[in-house]
Amino acid sequence: MSIKRSFDDISESYDKQRKQLIPCFDDFYNVPLSIMNCKKESPKVLDIGAGTGLFSSFVLGKYPNARITLIDLSDKMLEVAKKRFFDYSNFEYVVADYTKQKFDDRFDIIISALSIHHLSDTDKEMLYKKCYYMLEDGGVFINADQVLSTSLEIEKLQSKLWKHAIEKSGLSKDDIKQAYDRISYDNPSTLAEQLKWLKEAGFKHVDSIYKYYHFCVMYAKK
Repeated sequence: MSIKRSFDDISESYDKQRKQLIPCFDDFYNVPLSIMNCKKESPKVLDIGAGTGLFSSFVLGKYPNARITLIDLSDKMLEVAKKRFFDYSNFEYVVADYTKQKFDDRFDIIISALSIHHLSDTDKEMLYKKCYYMLEDGGVFINADQVLSTSLEIEKLQSKLWKHAIEKSGLSKDDIKQAYDRISYDNPSTLAEQLKWLKEAGFKHVDSIYKYYHFCVMYAKK
C-alpha cells in the first residue's frame, strides 16, 4: 500500500485519533501558536503536508483573517479540510507533492505537522532550503514532527512509552495495528541534524521549542 493510499483510508477518522495517538496533543499544537508573532492582520500561511487541516485550524484561531494554502498528496485528506473550512473564503487547496510543487507566492508563516518525517534526509534538507526561499523576510517556519533520538537506547524507551500510552488510550485493536503499520512509512531524522539543515538553509534563528518523547516542535525565523 502506498503512503497516499494509507492516509486516504484514514482521512475520515484522522482527526478523531490524533488526541489518542499523540499523548502531548494540546502542547504539540498550541506551543507553536505561542511563538508565532506575525504583526499582519491577514498573514499568508502555507501548510505543507496539511492533511485534514488540523494544524491550520489552530493557526486560524489565532489569525482569523489568515490566507491559508494547504498542500497534501492525499485528495481525501484535503476533502476533509474543505469541509472543515467550508465557511472560510481565504483558503486554497493543492493536491500535490510539496517537495516538487513550485509556488510563486511568498508566505509569512509556513507550518507542517507530522509529515516531513516521511521524507529522506536529502529531501528534508532540500525542503528546508525551499521553505527559506518561500518565506518573506522575518517569516517563520514551524515544523511539529517526529524526530529520531541519537541514542538507540533512548529511542527504544520512547517507542515503548508511546506504545504503552496509545494502548491505554481507548483506540481499538484495529486502529492501533493500523497506526503501527503506518510506522513503516516513517523516516525520522535526529533533531540535531534538522536544526543544522535549517541553519544551513539560511534561517537566522533556529531552535527546538518543545519536545515530548519523539514529538518535537522546531522553529526557524528568516
